Amino acid sequence: MNQSVEIVKEYYSHFNNGNWEGMQSLLCENIRHEPNQGTPRIGLDKFKEFQAHMERCYQETLTDLVFFSEPEGKRVAVEFVVNGIYKSTDEGLPEAKGQKYVLPAGAFLEVEEGKITRITTYYNLPLWESMVLN
Repeated sequence: MNQSVEIVKEYYSHFNNGNWEGMQSLLCENIRHEPNQGTPRIGLDKFKEFQAHMERCYQETLTDLVFFSEPEGKRVAVEFVVNGIYKSTDEGLPEAKGQKYVLPAGAFLEVEEGKITRITTYYNLPLWESMVLN
């Protein structure tokens, strides 16, 4: 297993353990975070703001993680299932009432010099909305 995959595995292990500082320690200072919806966030401070927002609105753990890497080992793809609880209403989304959801998702990450430099996340937002509206 290459070093980039190990770094990304550690990042998601921190995610599942709620260790936000551990996650942040693996990111470069000018991390590029590309969300499923909206404008990319650049910089560790913006990422920390995003994490605080996510922690306020959602409780999530990831299962069935599968990691892929290209031959040079700089890019890593991850497929996973998001198991979540919608805790607090997120602006522009349906009202939160503690709804549970199980949603397939994926991410693409780049790693340089031992730090994650980009995270791009994809999931089906209309599917998620249908899960929390029922």
